Amino acid sequence: MAAAQKSLLVRIGRGLASILDPGVLIHPFRLMHYYGYSHVKPRRLITMGKGVRLAPNVSFANAERIALGDRVQIGARCSLWAGKSTGWIKVGAGTTFGPDCFVTAADYGLAAGTPVTDQPMTDRNIVIGAGCWIGARAILTAGITLGDGAVVGAGSVVTRDVPAGAIVAGVPAKVIRMRT
Repeated sequence: MAAAQKSLLVRIGRGLASILDPGVLIHPFRLMHYYGYSHVKPRRLITMGKGVRLAPNVSFANAERIALGDRVQIGARCSLWAGKSTGWIKVGAGTTFGPDCFVTAADYGLAAGTPVTDQPMTDRNIVIGAGCWIGARAILTAGITLGDGAVVGAGSVVTRDVPAGAIVAGVPAKVIRMRT
């Protein structure tokens, strides 16, 4: 048998082996399971404006209480978690989130003597104005408002309201200057 024919048979054998691989055969079931993830199924519940751009792995919780304005952009691995019962997240037009941001509209209780996760949660709305920039790995906590055009520095933790046009940074975030 010629070397070319032998090479062709080897390639055909490898192709058949890859098709019959158990990992390949189970893949359709993985795709069906993927639909239930927090970055797939909840998207249809979100109120979205025109031209919204979402990374494929953005996570949403209680998405029926999340509203995204026109041209909002949300980067890779961001999580937007509305409150369990009443807390909303509203994002103004043209706001951009860098990667790995976390936004939550609910807080656990902190009473001593009871595990934190066994305590009731308190929902508080989050309002993010138009034209804001939220830097990579920023955290926005329940009950805050970002004014229009605010900038949140990378890695910052926002625990209080931010005025329009302010640049905040740090843990907790503080106004470092105003945009001009």
